[in-house]
Amino acid sequence: MAHPLQLGFQDAMSPIMEELLHFHDHTLMIVFLISTLVLYIITLMMTTKLTYTNTMNAQEVEMIWTILPAIVLITIALPSLRVLYLMDEINNPHLTIKAMGHQWYWTYEYTDYENLEFDSYMIPTQDLPNGHFRLLEVDHRMVMPMESPIRMLISAEDVLHSWAVPSLGVKTDAIPGRLNQTTFIITRPGVFFGQCSEICGANHSFMPIVVESVPLWYFENWSSLMLS
Repeated sequence: MAHPLQLGFQDAMSPIMEELLHFHDHTLMIVFLISTLVLYIITLMMTTKLTYTNTMNAQEVEMIWTILPAIVLITIALPSLRVLYLMDEINNPHLTIKAMGHQWYWTYEYTDYENLEFDSYMIPTQDLPNGHFRLLEVDHRMVMPMESPIRMLISAEDVLHSWAVPSLGVKTDAIPGRLNQTTFIITRPGVFFGQCSEICGANHSFMPIVVESVPLWYFENWSSLMLS
């Protein structure tokens, strides 16, 4: 999860988030090089005593500052399109979970099981156990197996919400009357925190998301216990 004074992203816990981090670093280096070049040219223009008066015709320079930005945009667009298509790719998910947004809590339904559904409310500060995070912990975590393709179906029953878990690279709007879909694979066990990322009313800040990634055998035991 995020920590105070953190400047970068959270650690990637899914292949999609790793690709997003690589794309971010790639684009940031291009922006850094462009900024350095522009600053260098401005510094030369401000400090040099030489002047050049033939400014009416400079086709070589115009070709350079037309072609070079086009090449830069292509080097940004191609990796971006690749990541976008990877985020939309869904191949034989092992588990489908439906998340419904309410004011101001989430309902999770494991559609591959019968009657495996529960509400997830934020734990109030006065009831929070020692060592848990304030405004982030919930009474029922969403448990899912690691290293398995997971499909999330996301919608809402009242107003707009957004189901977002930064470390998984997932942020999908929950829209009443519409079913949105996203997919991811969690690569390691752990507890990952997120929050509703769409202003949805007075208690928008108090509907956190907690995803607990566990080994497959632990998930099978948990699901059996929930169904019993």
